[in-house]
Amino acid sequence: MERGAAGPLPLSRLAEPLLRRLSELLDRAAPGKGWRELAQRAGSRGTVRLSPLDLEQCSLQVLEPEGSPSWSLLKLLGDRGCTVVELAESLQALEHTEALRCLSHSGIKIIVQPDSQAVLSGQIVKLCCWATGHPFVHYQWFKQEKEVPHGNSPELVLSPVSVKDSGFYICRVNSESSFMFSRWARLEVCELQDTAHGSLMGLPENKLCICIQPQPQNLTVGDALVLECGAVGNPIPHYQWFRNGFPLANGSKNVYTVTYVDVEHQGTYWCHVFNDQEDEDSKKVEVIIGRKAMAVECTEEDLSDLQESADPQEESSHRPVATDKVALLIGNMSYWNHPQLKAPMVDVYELTSLLRQLDFKVVSLLDLTESEMRNAVDEFLLLLDEGVYGLLYYAGHGYENYGNSFMVPIDAPNPYRSANCLCVQNILRLMQEKQTGLNVFLLDMCRKRNEYDDTILILDALKVTANIVFGYATCQGAEAFEIQQLGLANGIFMKFLKDRLLEDKKITVLLDEVAEGELQLTALTVSSACITRNNFASMSFLSWYMGKCPLTKGKQALEIRSSLSQKRALTDPVQQSTSSAESLARNLQWAKAHELPESMSLEFQCGVQIQLGFAAEFSNVMIIYTRIVKKPPEITACRAHITDFPLDLDVDPKEANKGTPEETGSYLVSKDLPKHCLYTRLSSLQKLRKRRGNLNHELQLKIHRSGPGLIPLLLKALAS
Repeated sequence: MERGAAGPLPLSRLAEPLLRRLSELLDRAAPGKGWRELAQRAGSRGTVRLSPLDLEQCSLQVLEPEGSPSWSLLKLLGDRGCTVVELAESLQALEHTEALRCLSHSGIKIIVQPDSQAVLSGQIVKLCCWATGHPFVHYQWFKQEKEVPHGNSPELVLSPVSVKDSGFYICRVNSESSFMFSRWARLEVCELQDTAHGSLMGLPENKLCICIQPQPQNLTVGDALVLECGAVGNPIPHYQWFRNGFPLANGSKNVYTVTYVDVEHQGTYWCHVFNDQEDEDSKKVEVIIGRKAMAVECTEEDLSDLQESADPQEESSHRPVATDKVALLIGNMSYWNHPQLKAPMVDVYELTSLLRQLDFKVVSLLDLTESEMRNAVDEFLLLLDEGVYGLLYYAGHGYENYGNSFMVPIDAPNPYRSANCLCVQNILRLMQEKQTGLNVFLLDMCRKRNEYDDTILILDALKVTANIVFGYATCQGAEAFEIQQLGLANGIFMKFLKDRLLEDKKITVLLDEVAEGELQLTALTVSSACITRNNFASMSFLSWYMGKCPLTKGKQALEIRSSLSQKRALTDPVQQSTSSAESLARNLQWAKAHELPESMSLEFQCGVQIQLGFAAEFSNVMIIYTRIVKKPPEITACRAHITDFPLDLDVDPKEANKGTPEETGSYLVSKDLPKHCLYTRLSSLQKLRKRRGNLNHELQLKIHRSGPGLIPLLLKALAS
């Protein structure tokens, strides 16, 4: 049998699909070759002892829906330290040739994953990726999408490391017949000034330490505020900025920026740096904001003339302001009756992060049915008011007939018609009734005609206002493309938009530059490289320019339609008018819709203590994680599982309580979650929401002990 880098491969390291296949073979095995016989042989060893109670618990799995005694046995053996070699010897004694064949063709298994790190420039950094079969497998490291030169060993050593080495790394493990990728590892390299470098030398390895402190600022209205805090440590540090003792909504990065400051941004700032093991506060600094002043030489006569001509109404040089900023982002991927998409999840996630940096209240939703999309639009409209900047982004299937654009829900029939979809122009009419200050629509979808829909939709005449901007990912009658590769990827539209969205420019100028961009992108070798929203031919290697891309040239080009006359930008500051009861209610509604349950520590009578935490991936996707903090020595096996999910969520219990966030399908926030937990991803949380208000649901947490019985605890968790 294969051996890992550190001896025989533990049974608990085998991939779940392989364990499932072995369970199926043992469940339907011939007499004398089933799970009971395996238990008698494997459980009679000195290191792996199975009691009659253990066998009884395995046997009771037949009473559970889709329960498997063999699955329960294999998991139990893995927890007790059984190795793959010992399992194979037991199967060989039973002459179970089919199970042995399955085990011997288990393929590549990565048993040591690379860890994210934050380090000082000049140190030696080692990223490790070990797989079974070494040295009979081959390795290739990548930084983002480019191969690392000479990075073809299990350990990637950067000596000495420099700031230019910062980024995301991944390792591809190849054998003759297959390959697989490791998880992504983020490397942050902190460059120190000479004065600070000496004081940090000799620190214990992996210790959390702030190496770059924020500096005080003395600014004038209209300047940009940039505060930086850098830290090293393993696990990789996280950041939260504070002003005057209150956490900042967009302050979760090591650099906090405000593109256009006003006097309201004045105050005392500091950054709280933390990881799973330690936390530390940066020094507190003062940010002072003053009014702009001009020093000129003039005579008393000039001063008198200036005072006579001064008219407050003529001082119109101030930039436009928004009374608030609200965005609705929808990404549809998992279609019931149409081709599946991949990029909308990444596109919505990255656009959410960017818009929050611009002080937008963002509602981000994945995979909505027609009724859910209509409900989301209704809720979005409640957040709009006079002078508000409203932005709607949609990525998914779509079409355009007679100048009207239609967004396709995931439950749309095949073929679909306008009655099954949402009309963008109809939403715009409702937004205009709110007297919004700016309406931006970014539509990343196809605009080909739907030959099955001959309906000519008659809309009420749109009021002509000077505040409408349409950014179409493609021209009328054309398709929109997305890049699909092994790993996460953007659609072509978002690939270029995200690099410019934070620029302080008029929105139409910004979109024009996106359309004219010549940013070169090189993709990894992929098995299904490029598809349109309606499927496109695949290829193995991409190297293209937006506007010059051989795949899209003549097929996709950004189109902008605008009636915007003022120089309005997404970076315009928010200046709320006199607060009314209605506006306060809307702000409270948005805040409650994005409020997560607080992390908590729970202790049971048996002495087991667990940590229960929550994280948001999207507005309708939540990650729940559990971790055993301590347990009495007499309890040999202990796991915290979340069970009994609401039926509305349609959660497969066997897809919950995974060892890594990636196993649950959560790739985007995995770097921000604590390690060594069990993770459960709850999607489609909009199904738990009633028309008015939120619905509480119960999650049952069970502590599995070495003795008989379960200790249940009912928790109230707010699902918003």
